[in-house]
Amino acid sequence: MNTFVKNENNKSAFETNLDQNQANYAALSPMTFLQRAASVYPNRTATVHGEIRRNWAETYQRCVKMASALNKRGVNPGDAVSILAPNLPEHFEAHFAVPMCGAVLNSINIRLDAEAVAFILQHAESKVLITDKEFSGVVKAALELVEDKPLVVDIDDPSWNEGELIGELDYEALLNEGDAEFTPYQVQDEWNAITLNYTSGTTGNPKGVVYHHRGAYLNAISNSISWGMVQHPVYLWTLPMFHCNGWCFPWTVAAMAGVNVCLRHVRADDIFNLIKSEKVGYFCGAPIVLNMLNSADDELKAGIEHSVNVMTAGAAPPAAVIAGMESLGFNVTHVYGLTETYGPSVVCAWHDEWNDKTLDEKARLKSRQGVRAPMLDGLMVADPETMEPVPQDGETMGEIFMQGNLVMKGYLKNPDTTSEAFSGGWFHSGDLAVWHEDGYVEIKDRSKDIIISGGENISSIEVEDVLYRHPMIQEAAVVAKNNEKWGETPCAFVALKESDREVTEKEIIAFCREHMAHFKAPKDIVFGPLPKTSTGKIQKFLLRDRANGADSE
Repeated sequence: MNTFVKNENNKSAFETNLDQNQANYAALSPMTFLQRAASVYPNRTATVHGEIRRNWAETYQRCVKMASALNKRGVNPGDAVSILAPNLPEHFEAHFAVPMCGAVLNSINIRLDAEAVAFILQHAESKVLITDKEFSGVVKAALELVEDKPLVVDIDDPSWNEGELIGELDYEALLNEGDAEFTPYQVQDEWNAITLNYTSGTTGNPKGVVYHHRGAYLNAISNSISWGMVQHPVYLWTLPMFHCNGWCFPWTVAAMAGVNVCLRHVRADDIFNLIKSEKVGYFCGAPIVLNMLNSADDELKAGIEHSVNVMTAGAAPPAAVIAGMESLGFNVTHVYGLTETYGPSVVCAWHDEWNDKTLDEKARLKSRQGVRAPMLDGLMVADPETMEPVPQDGETMGEIFMQGNLVMKGYLKNPDTTSEAFSGGWFHSGDLAVWHEDGYVEIKDRSKDIIISGGENISSIEVEDVLYRHPMIQEAAVVAKNNEKWGETPCAFVALKESDREVTEKEIIAFCREHMAHFKAPKDIVFGPLPKTSTGKIQKFLLRDRANGADSE
C-alpha cells in the first residue's frame, strides 16, 4: 500500500522548495490590462468623445504622465485622489493613472449635494480633486465646508460651455507636468486598496467602501466571461463611472482592448445615434435607462443592424421592460450586486433550453437576480439570524449572502460596521430574497429601507433627517413608492405639529430639495398620524402598502 509521505516540515513534495518568486508569481492588478492593450494593440481605438479619438498607446502614455504628475505634486501611495466628472476620457484614464502612482481613486457621485461631497472629501482625506466645470457650483460650495482643501484640477471639456474653471490648473496642464518615462507603481500586494466608493447605506453619512487590486482584476474578467464579450468590444458609457467604478468596466474594456465610447448625459437620441454611428455592441444601465429607450421615437430606434447587448441592474427590472428591449433586438442580461461587491457579482445566466419560451416567459426568467458570477466564490440565501440556508422552494424568504474575492476589503475608518457586515464569515447584503429550485436568487424585499431611484440608492433615514428639520413636522417616515419611470421614488408620511399655520405638500418638497440633492427629495407627501407598534416603532410595512395602493387596513 502506498503511503503519502511528507517531509520534516510536514509539507508535501508539491510544497517543498517550490516557493513564490518573481518568475512564477505576480500580484493581480487591472493595471496590467492597460499595459497589455497598449503593447499588443497600440493603434486600436481606446476612447471616443466627440471629435476626440485616442488609441491605446496614446491612452497608456497619458496615464503614465498623469501618474507622474500626481507623484510630483506630492501624491503618495495610499493617498486618495477624488474625481467628480461625467463619463469622459479623463474619468476613464483616472482609473489607471491614479493607481499607477500608488494612490486610491475616489470617484464621486455627480448627483450629490455640496454637503455630501464635502463629507466625502474630508473622510477620504483627498489630496487632489479632479472636477468637470459642469459641477463647479456644487464643488465651490463643498470646498467651503472642507478644512484641508485638496488641489483642485479642472477638466475643461471643449464640448461643454457651462460652468466655470475653479481649479489651480486644468487636467491637460497637470498632465503636461508629468514625465513620459515615469515608472508606474508596482503593486506588490494585491490586497492593497485601488479605489474608494461611497454608498448611502441606511445611515445619514455615506460609508466608504474600499476595493483591492485583486477584486478589481477578477471582477473585470468576471464581467467579460458572464457577458460573453467578444474581443475588441465597442462599449458605450451609459452607466456612470462613479457607480462601483462603472461596475469595473473601465478595467474590463482595457482587458478586452475595446473601445470606450464616452457619453456626458444619458439621453435616448445620443444613445441610439452612437449605437448606430460607432457600432456599439455593449452598454449597461439601470431599468430607467431601458425604459427611456423603450419609450423613444421609432425613428430613433430604426437603422440598428448589428447585435447590441445590454446589462441591467438596480431595482429589479420589470419583466415588461426586459421584453420591450428584446423586442428591439437587444439582448438583455440581468445582474445583481452592491457597492460592497464591486458591482455585478450575481448574474441571471441563460440556459439554451429557455430559448423556445415565449418573450414574456423569457423576460420573467431574466428578471430574477440569478446565480453567482464566475469569480464570486459563495452565494446563498439564508436565515439572517441563524445563517442556515433556506429551502430552494421559491417561497421561503431569507437574506442574500456573498463570500469571496468579489467582496470589499471593508468600510473605511468604520471597523464596527465592517465587522457586522462580515459576521459569520459571509457578507450580509441586507436584501431579502427567495431561492428557486434551479438555484436562482430572486429579490423580494429590502431589509434596509433603501430606495433605488433611477439606479441611485437613497437612504430613507437621510430623507427623514431633512424632514425633521422642518419646523412644522412632528414625525416623519419615508418609504419606497413604485414608479414607472424611476423604479422607485421616496414617499414621505408626515405628522404635523399642532398649529394654525397651513403646510402644503409643495412647501415640504421644496424644503427637502433645498437641503439635499434633488433626486433624493420625496415626490409624494402624505399627511396624517403614523402607525406604530406598542413600543412606539413606526410600522413601515404598513406605509409601503399605503404608498403603493395596497389595502393595509
